[in-house]
Amino acid sequence: MSTYRHYHDAARQQPERFWREQAEKLDWFRFPQTILAKDGNGIDRWFVDGELNLCHMALDHHIEAGRGGDTALIYDSPVTGQKARYSYLSLRNEVAKVAGMLAGLGVGKGDRVVIYMPMIPEAAMAMLACARLGAVHSVVFGGFAAHELAVRIEDAEPRVLLTASCGIEVNKVIPYKPLVDKAVMDSRWKPEQVVVLQRPQCEAVLAEERDLDWQALLARAEPHPCVPVPATDPLYILYTSGTTGKPKGVVRDTGGYAVALHFSMAAVFDLKPGEVMFTASDVGWVVGHSYIVYGPLIRGCTSILYEGKPVKTPDPGAFWRLCDEYGVSVLFSAPTAFRAIKKEDPAGEGVRRYPMARLRHIYMAGERLDPPTLEWVMTHTGRPVTDNWWQTETGWPIAANPIGLEPHAIKPGSATLPVPGFNVEVLDEAGQPVPANTQGFIALREPLPPGCLTTIWRNHDRYRAGYLSTFPGYYVSGDGGYLDEDGYLFVMGRVDDVINVAGHRLSTGEMEEVLAGHPAVAECAVVGVQDELKGQQPLGLVVLKDGVNTPPGQIVEELIALVRERIGPLACFKTALVVGRLPKTRSGKILRRIIRQMADGEPWALPSTIEDPASLEDIARVLQERG
Repeated sequence: MSTYRHYHDAARQQPERFWREQAEKLDWFRFPQTILAKDGNGIDRWFVDGELNLCHMALDHHIEAGRGGDTALIYDSPVTGQKARYSYLSLRNEVAKVAGMLAGLGVGKGDRVVIYMPMIPEAAMAMLACARLGAVHSVVFGGFAAHELAVRIEDAEPRVLLTASCGIEVNKVIPYKPLVDKAVMDSRWKPEQVVVLQRPQCEAVLAEERDLDWQALLARAEPHPCVPVPATDPLYILYTSGTTGKPKGVVRDTGGYAVALHFSMAAVFDLKPGEVMFTASDVGWVVGHSYIVYGPLIRGCTSILYEGKPVKTPDPGAFWRLCDEYGVSVLFSAPTAFRAIKKEDPAGEGVRRYPMARLRHIYMAGERLDPPTLEWVMTHTGRPVTDNWWQTETGWPIAANPIGLEPHAIKPGSATLPVPGFNVEVLDEAGQPVPANTQGFIALREPLPPGCLTTIWRNHDRYRAGYLSTFPGYYVSGDGGYLDEDGYLFVMGRVDDVINVAGHRLSTGEMEEVLAGHPAVAECAVVGVQDELKGQQPLGLVVLKDGVNTPPGQIVEELIALVRERIGPLACFKTALVVGRLPKTRSGKILRRIIRQMADGEPWALPSTIEDPASLEDIARVLQERG
């Protein structure tokens, strides 16, 4: 039996025994005797009588093991020109003081703290400090609109809000304090204190009573020890978009998350203590929580906190420079980042400047990895690329190439195999498993493994209705796809991105794959728009690579011919529009639903997660010109 198959079958057939063995690899205050049990809501809970502290596992444990001098965190900020290194000892000391600062403001176990900060070390310190106290943090992307911040404040009801005076983007400074002030004013819940870290690029004006200066408070704070918490206590709330327009507060527990992350760092990412992981993400996204802050530190690795972009800070060689300078073993980001690099540097000249001697693997997640991007990155870096698929709700990869257990052949378009612990099935509309290579609803058979969400904050009915009610005994992912004859999982996109053209259910992902294969296309999106005759018709939006001289009209004709050739006339692909940029969330997901609403002339709202609001104006202009 292969190593992967052994792990997969063990986790499926004897989940309690399997996860007990994984839990034994961590430093608990009280090791759990009950590995799996139902809670009062009938939800599976892991390690219910265990006691731990995640900050202890991430920092103090390594110091006690004699590794306090090893590098825990590297901060690299091309937008400010600053760089810094923190050993496990120095980071622990800083975190302990931040915890003391929060404790001095009355924050204790179970209290909520909203963190609204840029990608600076203090953001990670704030998260770890909350974990140290047993407080529940909720990180909101720095720079989010005041209304969206207000919604999250109102839902989480934080005792304290931590922020910085500003964030720094490419060639611009974004003052945070006016956004925070408006959010607090608009929210029915008022945090007792707002603590502001002053940055020299734009200092904030503090209100006399509510606002406090981070540096001044920290100078007076006493280090705080780790507070033991039950494994089932919430570690954080992380908001993700919901179909109702109201964000869903995904609740992550402490013990299950720690065990799942430690397992995934070895099994999926093949990282050993002391090695360097560069996750190009943001702590406002689940990937930042799991694989910038908690996962690498629990594993005893070095993590890079990067305040910059894949391009323009200063050029498309930024990622490669970081990998080379810091001896990165694993690079992890979203496909959209690599498409941006490919667009500005199609010949891969930036890659050749940096040997990246220690880089073994490149991982991508957050959206479907199209084969042309996969091929470009592998060709120019000479490294294997591992697609992995998961969700904010699961907290760690559902499917991936299990490099740390047993590398498998890459199949372009596939996230490879279900990770041990996730029992992935593809179901039809009646909830019955479908044959191999047949598309359906991707679902996870219960029990879900450790690390997955346990509820929606203050709305357990929404959790049940949204995830567990469609097919009893299964968690419904909301994504469609298929398992092939080798058990490889192909995720074709959200179920509502499947379009129905004259009775034929067609995947927009397949069409996007064809469009992305054109040599002039940097990135693309396909949505279904209303059509009186056929129900829906596909509409393609494409962004061209820099330096392309072919007339756009000719490229559009070639794209239509390509889809007709590869998928067939039944796709009815007749319309493609060239745009300057695609609207995306800060995590890199293309806002297809908004594009579809705009194309159909339906009302739409500016989503809270958008990276560049002006990109929607570009889409609106092109659609209007098209008529």
